[in-house]
Amino acid sequence: MRQNTSDVIYGIRPLIEAINSGKEIDKVIVKKGLSGELVQELMSLLRSRGIVPQYVPSEKFGQFGQRNHQGVVAYISPVDFEPIEEVVARLWEEGKTPFIVILDSVTDVRNFGAIVRSAECAGAHAVVFPSKGSARIGADAVKTSAGAIHHMPICRVNSLKSTISFLQLSGLKVVAATEKASKLYTQSSMTDPLAIIMGSEDSGLSDNALKMADELITIPINGKISSLNVSVASALIMYEVVRQRGL
Repeated sequence: MRQNTSDVIYGIRPLIEAINSGKEIDKVIVKKGLSGELVQELMSLLRSRGIVPQYVPSEKFGQFGQRNHQGVVAYISPVDFEPIEEVVARLWEEGKTPFIVILDSVTDVRNFGAIVRSAECAGAHAVVFPSKGSARIGADAVKTSAGAIHHMPICRVNSLKSTISFLQLSGLKVVAATEKASKLYTQSSMTDPLAIIMGSEDSGLSDNALKMADELITIPINGKISSLNVSVASALIMYEVVRQRGL
């Protein structure tokens, strides 16, 4: 996929300067085995900002042509991420019943954008995703969301496990959608404070999500195809929340 040049940062020093200037960094890829004092400075800065780089072999950098990337390429996010802790605290302060959507390693950028669009239309309060193994929030995600990404709190977290635990301790019921469940999504009570976890397009939910969820739900499949597209499945479940809450 081609990137807008304004979305991409090439090189170690330019990335350090971008982070220090307040740029929201969505993704960083680093050549395996890269070392040196400047690299260590960058790694320390990334850790302090909660940014987890992806280490890849040198062949992966061939796509950047003659760019002076020095083994480091980063992508700027078109949105500002919000801490989930602040979002939940704000919802309680405003007297709202939290309705959070969690995407467990959804990697297809168009699915991500479509889910955010449905979430905004359904009145969800935030979309949460892990920093590692998720779609990049670039121009394609913004376009597919029809701009909804700019109207919806987007929360990038380093640990999905810790986030689920935090939401449960904050009084939210965590419901995970999986074909392994026996309970239909229409049989689940969704009027209480709620977080819904939707799994990746190919492998579904992670083991942590399945083990930690308060409830597992499923969508009935009556055809020959074994599962729905994750964006379609998400929309169905989110609008069940709308139906039950009378929103």
